[in-house]
Amino acid sequence: MKNSARIRRAALATGAATALAATLFTAAGAHADPAPADAPDIDVKAVKADLDQLQSIADANGGNRAHGKAGYKASIDYVKEKLDKAGFTTKVEEFDNGGAKGYNLVADWKGGDESKTVMAGAHLDSVPAGPGINDNGSGSAGILEVALAVAKSNLKPTKHLRFAWFGDEEDGMVGSKAYVDKLGADKSKIDSYLNFDMIGSPNPGYFVYDDDTRLEKVFKDWFATKNIATEKETEGDGRSDHASFKDAGIPVGGLFSGADYIKTEKQAKAWGGTAGKAFDACYHQSCDTSKNLDDKALDNNTDAIAHAIWTLSS
Repeated sequence: MKNSARIRRAALATGAATALAATLFTAAGAHADPAPADAPDIDVKAVKADLDQLQSIADANGGNRAHGKAGYKASIDYVKEKLDKAGFTTKVEEFDNGGAKGYNLVADWKGGDESKTVMAGAHLDSVPAGPGINDNGSGSAGILEVALAVAKSNLKPTKHLRFAWFGDEEDGMVGSKAYVDKLGADKSKIDSYLNFDMIGSPNPGYFVYDDDTRLEKVFKDWFATKNIATEKETEGDGRSDHASFKDAGIPVGGLFSGADYIKTEKQAKAWGGTAGKAFDACYHQSCDTSKNLDDKALDNNTDAIAHAIWTLSS
């Protein structure tokens, strides 16, 4: 009897200790920061619907959405309306170039540390020769749908999130330079700037900006999980809005699917498509329409943008 009583007392003590440990573990876990949520899949049909709207805007305004033309302002109005309805704080910043007024659209999502702002941008203007659906409706629609996904998910980022659509890139990054110049001392608050200029080229490549190793790794790692080979982006060096930020000492990254450079045999083997032809044979031409796109590249790149926004802002 004495032995069995001692066993029962020991078992009771062990059970109490286990229960206490479980209670403490549960209490601690309740206050632990949750792991960052995965980015949602962005529906490429939604991106293409935006591009159809940009095509319609161009069709109704002389066939283009260029700086100083009615089609560009209508494009700004279209994007702004969608962001306003989603709950973003938006503002249109004006600048002048070539005797015409230009516009940048900036949209901020609520919350997050504004001293560490993660920013994604794309130029919204086309060249006068055409509607500019790949260059750069594709990047503009891609970041628009990622922004709308942020709102739909009610994302609560640790870092502040900002999206921008720049004007008059085609005349030498005029809009983005005007934006960066106005930042003044606030340049130090931009943790990173991600640029997306042509992400749906019809004979696509998968190019990742190599200007900042931290930002480059975020994209390269995502593409690696999809078994998609990437190359360093060199064709657009200094030719898009990221240059305005890089020149100001702000870390930059981004994606690009190729313009008028010619796809090699090696690249065609890795990515498909046609060797010996340009990544986008309609670059800066009237045939850069809503038919001038590769849906798979557009889908992959937009999902990669979402991944980067969720990862870098957490």
